[in-house]
Amino acid sequence: MASVSNSKLLETGTGILKKDACIVLVKTEWNNAITDQLEMGCVAELEKQGVKQITVLTVPGAIEIPFAIRSCWSKAGKKERPDAFIALGCVIKGDTPHFEYVCRSVTDGITQLNLTLPVPVIFGVLTVNTEEQAIERIGGKHGHKGEEAAITALKMIAINRH
Repeated sequence: MASVSNSKLLETGTGILKKDACIVLVKTEWNNAITDQLEMGCVAELEKQGVKQITVLTVPGAIEIPFAIRSCWSKAGKKERPDAFIALGCVIKGDTPHFEYVCRSVTDGITQLNLTLPVPVIFGVLTVNTEEQAIERIGGKHGHKGEEAAITALKMIAINRH
């Protein structure tokens, strides 16, 4: 099982911060009790690290995340373009194959953006079997995936600058 305790992800003493970073979070309305917590953890961690330019865009569901990111990038002027995007969502498995289609679509969309945009797009979309599993990932026994997404964004910004 993947666990943040198996990594050095949360170690932030490696000069990762770009003080003037601009980060755009794109989160879903679907499963908002979870995505609101992902957002709060993500924003709190970014602010803790000194990031001042944080924008949150809200979309209806996970499949809409890649479109919103591409649209935001395309519409921003050169000086306003973000240094990273963070996709936040929660897809909970139901009784139909819809779960697999949504998960595959958002994963493929974010992967494609990572290959085509010159800035990182961080995958902070929970794909879980139950609501309990989602709750375990917003501050429970599996850490806080919103905070982890924030740190990942900052580390990827540093990599992108070198």
